[in-house]
Amino acid sequence: MTEDRDGMVVYWRPGCPYCMKLRLQLRLTKLQYTEVNIWRDPEAAAFVRSVADGNETVPTVTVAGRPMVNPSRRQVLEAVRVGARQK
Repeated sequence: MTEDRDGMVVYWRPGCPYCMKLRLQLRLTKLQYTEVNIWRDPEAAAFVRSVADGNETVPTVTVAGRPMVNPSRRQVLEAVRVGARQK
C-alpha cells in the first residue's frame, strides 16, 4: 500500500511507542484513515524510507498525499484542516 492521494494513511509498526500514542489520539477523533503496518507491507516500508531519509521512521502519516514523519496529533489535524480548505 502506498500513500493515499485523497485521504489519510498512518504508517506504523508493532512495539513503537510513538505509533501507539498517535494512533490512540487519532482514534479519539472522528477522522477516517487507513493504518498500515510497515512490517507486513514491504511496499509501505519502501514508501516510508523514501520520505524519511532512508529510515523506517514511524509513525509516518500522509494527508492527501503529503508525507509527515513522526508528526504530532496537532500537526496531523492542521494538515487535515489545510487539506480540507484546498478541496
